[in-house]
Amino acid sequence: MIDALDHLVIGGSASVYETLLGRRAHGGRLRTGNVGLAFASGAAGLQSMVFATSDLDKAAKLLERRAVATTRTGDALALEGHGVAIGLVPKAGDPPSPLAADEASCVSSLDHVVVRTPNPERAIAFYAGRLGLDLRLDRSNEKWGARLLFFRCGDLVVEIAHDLKTGVSDAPDRLWGLSWRVPDVASAQARLKAAGLDVTEPRDGRRPGSQVFSVKDKTEGVPTLVIGGLGRW
Repeated sequence: MIDALDHLVIGGSASVYETLLGRRAHGGRLRTGNVGLAFASGAAGLQSMVFATSDLDKAAKLLERRAVATTRTGDALALEGHGVAIGLVPKAGDPPSPLAADEASCVSSLDHVVVRTPNPERAIAFYAGRLGLDLRLDRSNEKWGARLLFFRCGDLVVEIAHDLKTGVSDAPDRLWGLSWRVPDVASAQARLKAAGLDVTEPRDGRRPGSQVFSVKDKTEGVPTLVIGGLGRW
């Protein structure tokens, strides 16, 4: 039913993300190798995630059979995922936005989008059971204080994170943060630092061979990690 993550909607300005991604916007939108960004007024931060499907009518029927309420407007479905605004649109295959800097320092694609949940079993039932995403990892780590669920979607991951200390509740989920892939972490960090962004020094990531750094500002309120040293999924 779901083929990929088509785009994310962020409250804020495309110009901020032109600097972050190292790409030029067109019509107020940006696209990396595997996901697009659209921008809207209102509260800063991630507002919604929109998936792509090869057959919208078939997807609508399947969601109805799985007791997922949807609203259709033209060629788009809207649904609510326990507090997270979710959309579904026909698969388009739009090209990436042109690079505005050296390719090694620019964002190539999205590695994962993070949803924070107070109820991981509810999240599994929804994202795997109702949306049909592929659950690849379910792991609790006391050092991190978190239970992490990785759902593969195309060549990126929808990561569902649960804070072990807070316990389980029926409170809503929250669309939270993004982790971007770059060909060269050092080049990307240097480019963003030169552009005036507050970035940490590169450090070893959790996955073997990876390095990451955090972007502390000018992300329109979206917690942001940049990661390198990884191949494609």
